[in-house]
Amino acid sequence: MTAQTQSNQLAPQVVVIGSGVGGGTVALKLARAGLRVLMLERGEALPNEPELNDAEAVFVQNRYRTQEQWQDDTGRRYRPGQYYFLGGHTKFYGTAMFRFRESDFAETRHEDAASPAWPVSYAELEPHYAEAEALFGVRGQAGVDPTEPPRQAGYDHAPVPHAPVIKRMAERLTAAGLHPFHMPAAVDFGPGGSCRLCGTCDAFGCRFGAKGDAETRIIRQLQTMPNVEIRTGVEVRRLIPDAQGQRIIAAEIHCNGRLERINAPHFVLSAGAVNSALILLRSATEACPDGLANRSGVVGRYLMNHHLTGLMGVLPFEVNDTAFPKTLSLNDFYHGLPGDAMARGNIQMLGNIKGPMIRATYLMMPKPLANWLGRHSVDWLVMSEDPPLVENGVRLLPDGTPEVRWHPADLKAHGRFVSHARKLLRQIGFPLVLRHSFGIDAPSHQCGTVRMGDDPATSALNSMCRAHDHPNLSVVDAGCFPSSAAVNPALTVAAQGLRVGAYLSRTLAAQVAA
Repeated sequence: MTAQTQSNQLAPQVVVIGSGVGGGTVALKLARAGLRVLMLERGEALPNEPELNDAEAVFVQNRYRTQEQWQDDTGRRYRPGQYYFLGGHTKFYGTAMFRFRESDFAETRHEDAASPAWPVSYAELEPHYAEAEALFGVRGQAGVDPTEPPRQAGYDHAPVPHAPVIKRMAERLTAAGLHPFHMPAAVDFGPGGSCRLCGTCDAFGCRFGAKGDAETRIIRQLQTMPNVEIRTGVEVRRLIPDAQGQRIIAAEIHCNGRLERINAPHFVLSAGAVNSALILLRSATEACPDGLANRSGVVGRYLMNHHLTGLMGVLPFEVNDTAFPKTLSLNDFYHGLPGDAMARGNIQMLGNIKGPMIRATYLMMPKPLANWLGRHSVDWLVMSEDPPLVENGVRLLPDGTPEVRWHPADLKAHGRFVSHARKLLRQIGFPLVLRHSFGIDAPSHQCGTVRMGDDPATSALNSMCRAHDHPNLSVVDAGCFPSSAAVNPALTVAAQGLRVGAYLSRTLAAQVAA
């Protein structure tokens, strides 16, 4: 256990569990309001070491991936793509910071299922989206994306410019009648910025502090505040309610090989969709036999992760030396293909796929071939919404192992969208387009396990992420999402975290004053 920041010796008024986007934004709001905050993170600070830029270390050796085991519903055990460090999963994310579309907050029909309406509208989140973009240093260009929701103002920072290869792709997409736009990215690029175009960003840690992650943009602020204490190496096992099962009175933590209890008047759980649900389920008592916040039975259910397919556009006679390719995106098909409204989603650039990354997945591929493909490809991500299904979720097995069940709907519709995207890539100059599907083993877009809603019979949280059953418990991460939309979740988590943090700051400060 490491104390990252010395605080005063008074007991915390709020315990925040998790240091990622959700926990970080809430904690920042609470701390700025003068409340005493204790943040608990199960990991340590990510070491700044050469291996962060080494694809062999990151993908083949899995140097930074958790050692814990999960299990799928066939009994197969695996090491999930979970990264437990100060700043959460953002230490390895690809900097994509999209706003959800206005339509994403309404009920949406899919081919095999439906996504429910959110209890909060885009209009309510809009000012918090703007605040989140400023906080994370998002670079972008307003007014080009044809599905862009209304904005009160543009981005504070100009977009990262296209490298020559990516610029050529954007020009060809425009010539095909489409509307490519600069992908919103949280990266400190440009004059005076810390980005060095090292070529390893998406799915790598940043050695230069250039990535707009939760540690760089939030935790470092918190570490300067005298009313904040951050403890790392602390795993929260469960929350302890009072005898009536109403108020949460303590968190049970595992630290330095022993169990301890931390008491506080308010708790914010932001451990990520899977782990937040597991903590709530592990917290079952006689008064709450199905776990905390689970009168409705939805905790651990409705797990979503997006339909994600990688497309590798191969240029046999050209080496792609682009250092930062994640500058281009396409939303022309966000609401459906021509004549096929159910096949839809977002297309964006992936980070550079390198030979070791290919060999980590395709173990029998010869190293020279994998390296050649990595040098001669431009890499794309095709993303569709993963509709919420009650049977998809996470639970604890008798031995304590998390079991993840995920059999997503709408696979055929996503497949048609991917087929259209492959044809499009061939049209703009790629003679060979290879594909790879990402599954739940890499739950980088996990959401939906502790859903929000207006009805306590069908949801765990209200629109402010407060548990219907526990007035002093909030759950603020992508687990609160009723639906997954078809763009990256990080900015929406941040916007909701800022919104909830502002609300808690007002209400808790009023309680203290009273």
